[in-house]
Amino acid sequence: MTPNAASASAPTHAASSSVAPAAASTASTASSSTAPSSVAPSGTAPPSVAPSSTAPSHATSSRVAPAAASAARAGSPGATYRFHTADVFTSRSYAGNPLAVLPDARGLTTAQMTAITREFNLAETVFVLPPDDPAHARRVRIFTPRRELPFAGHPTVGTAIVLATAGYLGLGDGDHRIILEEGVGPVPVHVRMEQGVATFAQLSVARLPEVLTPAPSRDAVAAALGLAPADILGAPDAIEIVSCGVPFVFVPLVDRAAVGRATPHLEHWDTAFAGLGSNETFVFSRDAIGADVHARMFAPGLGVPEDPATGSATAALGGYLAARDPRSSGTLRWVVSQGVEMGRPSRLELEVDRDAGRITAVRVGGSAVLVSEGTIRAP
Repeated sequence: MTPNAASASAPTHAASSSVAPAAASTASTASSSTAPSSVAPSGTAPPSVAPSSTAPSHATSSRVAPAAASAARAGSPGATYRFHTADVFTSRSYAGNPLAVLPDARGLTTAQMTAITREFNLAETVFVLPPDDPAHARRVRIFTPRRELPFAGHPTVGTAIVLATAGYLGLGDGDHRIILEEGVGPVPVHVRMEQGVATFAQLSVARLPEVLTPAPSRDAVAAALGLAPADILGAPDAIEIVSCGVPFVFVPLVDRAAVGRATPHLEHWDTAFAGLGSNETFVFSRDAIGADVHARMFAPGLGVPEDPATGSATAALGGYLAARDPRSSGTLRWVVSQGVEMGRPSRLELEVDRDAGRITAVRVGGSAVLVSEGTIRAP
């Protein structure tokens, strides 16, 4: 899945720098990529509407759009908006999960955001807005090609890294804590800066994992995935729906080979998940190479046939795994490998805090690499 941004011309997807469309000026990007700890969120105001003809600054000062960007034209057809793309949950470009971020989306309507998302044709596109609470860094709206989401992991991690590395947050080197306002509520994100680049970001969920019932039957899910029922584990590692704001159907499989064989059979899909409130399906096994979990995620209902890295599902997976882990207290950690079958390997780092068997926090982190930037015209 590659960006398909419709502006004066398509963006260049160089690993370290890119050229904005012809009607705009040249601009450079920085590569980025890991996560946590202290300090306070940036309280700086977001840049004005649509940066146009000034190259961005990657210094630690907060980025300001040029006066040439007319606020009066914000959201009107043809108004230009700057975008960045990044590959998330990877330390190298052209791996992980691609993401488009519009760092200042003021003036765009929901219909325009939907149209722009479909133009990029990525799993998610993020539209960044001023925060409702001035103590927070930004408010973000996350769209798939089919609908808006209240929360998603790779857009949260990727947006934090894009805004920090591109200079929009004014963060110096060291560890920082920012707050992104999402549909589920305020989402804390720890960002690590090294030599002006965000090398890691880690989100903390706004909602702890919740198990939803009933779960679909093993036979129905097997048919929907083109598998034999015997490929799916039974109790205690049974199929379960878990949500940290977005519900996913977790399907534990016997091994990595079964994960590789899983293929959505759309003729059985709606029947298998009818009335359950979710058909986004996360299949996984515990025999990963170089990780603890090997996974794939299918969401045809969102316009995402398969996702290379799914942070919101990984967060909910923390609830699934912790409930079956003998360790009742302390911090539980897993590394999740996803996207391998798509040729876009991703690495997601999952942490769950437990106290006397109760989950008290879930965190998902990883790296990201800025790939391109340019401008796109509002529809």
